[in-house]
Amino acid sequence: MVKKVIILGVTGSIGMNAVDVISSNPERFEVVAVAALKNKIQCEAVAAVLGAKAYVGDDAAVRAVEENDADICLVSTVGLSGLKPTLAAIEKGMDIALATKEVMVMAGELVTKAAAKKGVKFLPVDSEHSAIFQCLPHYASPDSHPSSLVSRLILTASGGPFLDSPADLSTVTVAQALNHPRWKMGPKVTIDSSTMMNKGFEMIEARWLFDVPIDRIDVVVHPESIVHSLVTFVDGATLAQLSPPDMRVAIQYALTHPERVKAEREELNLAKLASLTFRAPDPDRFPCLNLVREACNLGGCAPAVLAAADEWAVERFLNGAIGYTEIASSLERCLSNAPKMNCDSLEAVLEADRWARAELSK
Repeated sequence: MVKKVIILGVTGSIGMNAVDVISSNPERFEVVAVAALKNKIQCEAVAAVLGAKAYVGDDAAVRAVEENDADICLVSTVGLSGLKPTLAAIEKGMDIALATKEVMVMAGELVTKAAAKKGVKFLPVDSEHSAIFQCLPHYASPDSHPSSLVSRLILTASGGPFLDSPADLSTVTVAQALNHPRWKMGPKVTIDSSTMMNKGFEMIEARWLFDVPIDRIDVVVHPESIVHSLVTFVDGATLAQLSPPDMRVAIQYALTHPERVKAEREELNLAKLASLTFRAPDPDRFPCLNLVREACNLGGCAPAVLAAADEWAVERFLNGAIGYTEIASSLERCLSNAPKMNCDSLEAVLEADRWARAELSK
């Protein structure tokens, strides 16, 4: 069966890798619409090649979903902009291939309840969540939720560009922070990777995707980026998913699930690698991980406040308005002042976002 697909954020790294996957399997997919925030020329060029409708602008993602029918919607937009189109796609019964962490971070309760009501599946696109997803399905059954069999979820992190740099990061430049040793990603995600905030967001996302409490989700630094994540089960067995670092592996599995489709890509050669290394993340070097746990313990809209604050701080760092270490200090200040707010509606999420930006702009 040919799957109809909508790609939101088509001009970003995830979007363009998805185009590569789809173009390699034309008999399996029909792209009906693509959307981008700003890059009109590239968006229209991709749409022309795929025979799809192109949408560009602030409301492009929502319009692409509302005006088209599809089997699956790939959400790879930046930040909170992915929430409204995700809810719109769920309402229309589309499965969600999710690459935008903030959707789950800021509105995990909201979107998972909406998806359950509509019988919609979330298919993870992040390599870490895809790895967990690939380790879990064989254990799912109608009378046994996978989370009841899970002891721990272990997310791996590359450690980013500053894993072994001097402890003082106050003079880090934008160019240094964007120089990721393993992955080619957009600027926001790359900065989040350098602070490990992206890993914190992935912890929250995993909590909602797999219904596992945050205190049973860990992070381990794995610089080689070969083991993408692990699941430890209640009997002591641990399963892991391994592959060379290539975003297309997770993207293709999300789009073709439950099937696996042949692809001409590098295969894993463990003998050539010789060794794989792991270590615990340094809490002094990566304070954002503790802020994430604090936000989860506070509950309500605290994770949404943290995500909005991070988007604000990273944007200003990229623009040269604040220093690198001020990203984490800004998040800590915002979280410490955050009021208690429920986060069970779109309006509540948007209010938390507005509050955080206003607080940091004082």
